[in-house]
Amino acid sequence: MAFLRALPAVAGIGLRAPHVARVRDSRPPIGWVEVHSENYFVDGGPALTALEAIRADYPVSLHGVGLSLGSADPLDGEHLARLKRLAARIEPSAVSEHLCWSHVDGRHLNDLMPLPLTDEALALICDRVDAVQSALGRALLVENVSSYLRFADDAIAEWDFVAAVARKTGCKLLFDINNVYVNAVNHGFDPQAYLAAIPAEQVAEIHLAGFEARGPCLIDTHGSRVAPPVWALYRDAIDRFGPKPTLIEWDTDIPALEILLDEASKAQTILTEHRDALAV
Repeated sequence: MAFLRALPAVAGIGLRAPHVARVRDSRPPIGWVEVHSENYFVDGGPALTALEAIRADYPVSLHGVGLSLGSADPLDGEHLARLKRLAARIEPSAVSEHLCWSHVDGRHLNDLMPLPLTDEALALICDRVDAVQSALGRALLVENVSSYLRFADDAIAEWDFVAAVARKTGCKLLFDINNVYVNAVNHGFDPQAYLAAIPAEQVAEIHLAGFEARGPCLIDTHGSRVAPPVWALYRDAIDRFGPKPTLIEWDTDIPALEILLDEASKAQTILTEHRDALAV
């Protein structure tokens, strides 16, 4: 498969249904867009037609939420086949999934469940990532997820687990800064330790999103602007990894497109400032 464009190391937005028509018709200045793969698991129709039209003008990243890489169930062959067909049709700049599980014993959960951080889980997830990469014929980006509990059998630090998946499989990382911050607060670790453990060359994309701070822990809602401490951690990440393609995710209470573009402009300012500092 020929990949026509790599993701540029600039800011983009998650493209959701309320904004598809406007992006398609007016072509606003967006560095790139990301869509949820499963929304386009069809053989035709208006949604896929719109995505193909947008793909002509913007690099596109396909972001999956349903492959359940960490499940003990067999890999869903039909899901993977649909993803492969979509990738062949759209020729995306990146294809990503989550380091999580979402179905077991044939039952599907509408959530991204965290993995136990054990050697057994690491071996399973690496086998599954290898299988997906082999089927797709390309490197997969895998994303660290938010969590609200830890397993009693956890034996590996989360950051070491994520880094080990990348090292063992050769996959790339979709590094979610908001998830790092949420987990750091929820589980009481230093987010700088997370950044330090991640190999910069494996980071191929960064996500930024909003969280909800009500209750006993932070909840990764993707329903608000990026919080100030997450912006600060993003600056640290860019200093550590260098400029990376950066996406603003917003999946609930989706605002006007202008708000997404405003958030993307903040990320772009940080990327530009980093480049300018290096050029001095």
